[in-house]
Amino acid sequence: MTARHGALVGKTYCVRTFGCQMNLHDSERVAGLLDECGCIAVAEPEEADVVVFMTCCVRENADQRLYGQASAMVSAPEPPSGRRVVAIGGCIAQRDGERIREHIPCADVVFGTSALASLPDLLCEAFEGGAGHAVEVDTEEEGRPFSTDLPSHRASPFHAWVPIMTGCNNFCTYCIVPHVRGREKSRTMESVVAEVERLVSDGVREVCLLGQNVNSYGRNIYGEPRFAELLRRVGETGVERIRFTSSNPKDLTDDVIAAMAEVPAVMPHLHLAVQSGSTRVLKAMNRRYTREGYLELVGRLRAAMPGLALSTDIIVGFPGETEADFEDTLSLVREAAFSSAYTFIYSPRPGTPAAEMVDDTPREVIQERFDRLAELVARQAFEANQLDVGGVARVLVEGSSKRDDSVMVGHSEKNQTVHFPLPEGRSAADLVGRVCDVRVEGARTWYLRGALEGEPR
Repeated sequence: MTARHGALVGKTYCVRTFGCQMNLHDSERVAGLLDECGCIAVAEPEEADVVVFMTCCVRENADQRLYGQASAMVSAPEPPSGRRVVAIGGCIAQRDGERIREHIPCADVVFGTSALASLPDLLCEAFEGGAGHAVEVDTEEEGRPFSTDLPSHRASPFHAWVPIMTGCNNFCTYCIVPHVRGREKSRTMESVVAEVERLVSDGVREVCLLGQNVNSYGRNIYGEPRFAELLRRVGETGVERIRFTSSNPKDLTDDVIAAMAEVPAVMPHLHLAVQSGSTRVLKAMNRRYTREGYLELVGRLRAAMPGLALSTDIIVGFPGETEADFEDTLSLVREAAFSSAYTFIYSPRPGTPAAEMVDDTPREVIQERFDRLAELVARQAFEANQLDVGGVARVLVEGSSKRDDSVMVGHSEKNQTVHFPLPEGRSAADLVGRVCDVRVEGARTWYLRGALEGEPR
């Protein structure tokens, strides 16, 4: 904190986050910066002197949710200090800049995806300018380093997000991310490993390595991808669990598969977005792999890791998708045997090539296809979970259920949600952040349930 940031001491703040894991981590760093400036976190935007919205623009409904929640600040009661500053960060801020005021007139500060460190200065300028001042904007990207040395207010003491790269060079025709996050930019391997070592010494048991396409990690600084080597190096830090996201199938190589199989800390779960099961649609999406190539990759993954849980993303209603294309998607879902999938109806994003594609498929046809896919995904998720009944799931316990504080909740190595009752004589505090063996007694579509077995670790 600089002397100038004294204007923020004692201010209350609330951060609201939309979108991906990268945004969640950016929000933790925003909170860390504000904590360092002497601000105090509160639970609700209406209670805060500073309200920060960390935004996503991947789908249109994220824009609409932001506009609704941010506009509500206009009619919210004034905070005790008498002045509220509304800041808009993340991808919508990077995309729209000062134009964001066309939708959110109460915006006082706009800061882009590379401008987290500038937020305290922008907030001070907004408070000093008073109500009605010109919006403070920072969406500059050129020449800025990968911001990794910012404080972070982690949501969990035992789990941490670790960004290893940002940006994307793939330019899928439907995707706005390369336009708002920029080109791929990786951290050095030494800085990533050093951060994980610090986190382990702080008691972190699980890290999730973050990037728009982690399989391209290191290409821009080493001349070739080195994600497999990074997995092995992170595995040597002593961290107990390693997860990562996101992976583009076209860049998932045999050396990465080998590292996943050979590093004990890498969890047996992979999120591998397919988007469509039709080679024709994949080409129109500029995904640069075929249906057959994706399924062949799934075969290699399962050969190396027979117990692997595989999840995916699928878009329904991409411009020009036919019933035959959609049937190809359904059959791929069956053949790949996904344990879960995130399904979306295509949302055109202005500025992307797909937004200019003409499509006359009736909305009700797209919705019917989506419903058929969702039903198949749910059925497969249920069937996949049944396979674990009677076995033992190793669960990192995260806390009590929101519905019943006598039930503990955590995630298995395969990233399944697991519920189990708090044993008599135990307190929730005894188990949170510990790894517990849970004997699985039943399975539903989206979770397992069981009973604690043995002592937590």
